[in-house]
Amino acid sequence: MKTRPQLSFAIEDPGTPDILPLTQQLDGYLAGLYPTANIQPVALDELRRANVAFVTARVDGTPVACGACVDEGDYVEVKRMYVLPACRGLGLGKQLLEALEQQVHARGGRIVRLETGTAQAEALELYERAGYRRCPPFGSHRSNPQSVCMEKVLA
Repeated sequence: MKTRPQLSFAIEDPGTPDILPLTQQLDGYLAGLYPTANIQPVALDELRRANVAFVTARVDGTPVACGACVDEGDYVEVKRMYVLPACRGLGLGKQLLEALEQQVHARGGRIVRLETGTAQAEALELYERAGYRRCPPFGSHRSNPQSVCMEKVLA
């Protein structure tokens, strides 16, 4: 008898050896989508700060998705959200986003913001379906034709 795959979400150290390839694949994915952009990935040290919750999704113990919540005081920014290509289309992105929002809520946050790229149609659709609306650039983000900033107020 076959057992169902077990999906789990947890806050983890982004430098864990089996998680590092996930963030490296994200960097390569973004570089491929935006070859002329000056993309500056979030440094590992920044993801380990006290104001960050780095969440991974694992299937049977293997990391398949990740994302981070960065508490900026007035709002919490979702960063580094990524689902392995082989796991896309299964609703994992939606579940990961919900897990990230739960972290925001548990830490007392009410406003969630994010920045994504115009070439990431699936991500834009996911965020819009989840209640995110476009907003002006925030924090260190600047107006950019390849960039979309969004926000959501949590209930």
